[in-house]
Amino acid sequence: MVATRVPSHDMNEVPVLGSYILDRIGNTPLIVFRRLLPHNSRVRIFAKAEWFNPGGSVKDRAALQIILDAERRGDLTPGKVLIDSSSGNTGIAYAMIGAARGIPIELVMPASVSEERKLIAAAFGAKVIYSDPYEGSDGAIRLVREIVAAQPERYYYADQYSNPSNWLAHYRTTGPEIWRQTMGQVTHIVAGLGTSGTIMGAGRYLQGRNAKVRVIGVQPDDALHGIEGLKHMESAIVPAIYDERRLNAKLLVSTEEAFDMARRIAREEGIFTGQSAGAAFAAALRLADSLDEGTIVVIFPDSGDKYLTTSLWQKQDWSI
Repeated sequence: MVATRVPSHDMNEVPVLGSYILDRIGNTPLIVFRRLLPHNSRVRIFAKAEWFNPGGSVKDRAALQIILDAERRGDLTPGKVLIDSSSGNTGIAYAMIGAARGIPIELVMPASVSEERKLIAAAFGAKVIYSDPYEGSDGAIRLVREIVAAQPERYYYADQYSNPSNWLAHYRTTGPEIWRQTMGQVTHIVAGLGTSGTIMGAGRYLQGRNAKVRVIGVQPDDALHGIEGLKHMESAIVPAIYDERRLNAKLLVSTEEAFDMARRIAREEGIFTGQSAGAAFAAALRLADSLDEGTIVVIFPDSGDKYLTTSLWQKQDWSI
């Protein structure tokens, strides 16, 4: 007989027998590469495979922390609707957690996000409101603020871009996992800049363990980019939790470079990723060429299955 227990919602707890779905958030593996390797054999690159989270992305961590902290403070009470803007993955995470915990969820997403993301969020029972496709994540932020201002008593506005629980989730889980998994040998962490919660939290933890760890942010090289989930900070509404002073470097990647690398990762490593992972890995390879030695951990936020209907995978004349 399978053992059962009262769910603890502890993000670091791993039950022995039986798992409440939210207990499976975190403790994702590090993936080693066999073919896409740095030129310098003294530099190692590992990918933190965040699609192993039950909602399929790194955003499960932040969404759970945001919800638990809001409940503890009394901000998210029975009957209140959690609302937030999202380019997709955080919205899916809210929807999945909301379904598991009986919390009504409303999401504002740019109409341009992939069909898969729209369908998955709706499948979990979330109400999805679409903002202008040409205004991207900034347009979704503006619209959700208007909705909340009109009915403030109805909503708990999670505000992932300003909520410190976002980066705190990664300080408490992602950073410690990377430290353990590399046995303290990590020298660089590389992650894309969206809300920036992952790199702000995990980077802060790792530098607390070893001040020599370098924290590298990756962003699109142009305001009019096609890398879902990432922000071009110079032209976007900058998240309140983002502090560029905590970065040791910021690397720029083009949409074409991100897409090409995601396809190469799939075809040469058998790892099916999204374009933001492609961007981060392209930057990590470039970084590796500048090092004499090191251990680089790259955050792969999600898999490629949420982008099957986009040009990332639909185009047939890929040049690899």
